[in-house]
Amino acid sequence: MVPFRAISVFYQVATLNSVAAAAEHLGVTPSAVTQQLRALEQQIGTSLVTKVGRKIRLTEAGERYFEMIAEQVEGIIASTQLIQGAKPSTLLTIRATPTISTKWLLPRLPAFLDANPDIDIRLDGTNEPTDFARDLVDVEIRHGTGKWTGLHIEPLVEERFVPVCAPSLAGQGALQVGDLTGFRLIHSVKAQVQWNTLFQKAGIADQGVMKRLYFDRSHMAVDAAVLGLGVALESTLMMERELQTGQLVVPLRDVPEMRVTTQWLVCPHANLRRRRVKRFLDWVRDQARDWQRIGMNA
Repeated sequence: MVPFRAISVFYQVATLNSVAAAAEHLGVTPSAVTQQLRALEQQIGTSLVTKVGRKIRLTEAGERYFEMIAEQVEGIIASTQLIQGAKPSTLLTIRATPTISTKWLLPRLPAFLDANPDIDIRLDGTNEPTDFARDLVDVEIRHGTGKWTGLHIEPLVEERFVPVCAPSLAGQGALQVGDLTGFRLIHSVKAQVQWNTLFQKAGIADQGVMKRLYFDRSHMAVDAAVLGLGVALESTLMMERELQTGQLVVPLRDVPEMRVTTQWLVCPHANLRRRRVKRFLDWVRDQARDWQRIGMNA
C-alpha cells in the first residue's frame, strides 16, 4: 500500500524545512508529523530526514525522493482544490527593503502575477534581514555586501551610482564635479557608495563647507531629489522610473565610474526546492537581465 498521508507529510516538511511549521500547516502535532516521517522511512527502507542541532535537513536520499515526488504532489493538491471549486493557489512571501520593493520590484510584479496566476504574493518591505529559521519568508532581496553564511546567495545586478537632481536645479550634463559644492547634497546614510567616494575619484580633497540633507532610506533620498531639495547620489536601480520620465537628470558632464552590487537574492538552500521560489527566481533573473539590456546601467 502506498502511504499517501505520510508522503504528503514528508512533502510539507521538505517544503517548509521544519517539522513544527509542517505540523502547524497540517493542523496536527509535531509528534504526529514525526511518526508519519518514521513510518515512511521504514516503508522506503532509508532515512529521509536528519536532525542538525534543533533544525532538520533532508538526507541525500530525502533530497532525491523530494525531487521525484514534488511535482506530482503539487499536482494532486491543485487537482483537489479544483474539484472542490477553489482556485488553486500558493503563497510566495518575499522580503525586500522598502526602496527596492517600491522603486524596482513593485512596478514589475504585474507581469509575474499574470504569468503565474496560481501564486499569491506577500511582499514584506523591511530593512531587517530575515531569520529564515523563525520568519515565514520564502526568499529575500537583501541589501548588503553578500557575505552571509549558510544561505544561497546570488547577485541581483551590478549597479551604477550617479549624482542626480531635478532638472529645475541643474540641467543634464551642466556641471563639473567641483560645482557640486555649491549645492545641498542629499545623503542616503546606508548606501554603500557615499559622496566622499565621488570626490575622491574626482581628485577633490577639500569640499569646504557644504549644505547637507540626510536620510536613512534610499527611496526618501530619491524623492527628495525629485522635489528639488538638492543633489542625491544613488543607484540607477533605485531611480529607474524617475530617470526614464525626466523627473531626475544627471547634472555632471563627466561622472566618475562607481559600480557595485548592493542587492542580493537570498534564501536557505532548502527553499530552492520550492516550486514557487524557483519560478520567482527564474523570473527575477530575467527582469534583471532585461534591466541591464535596456541600458539603465550604461
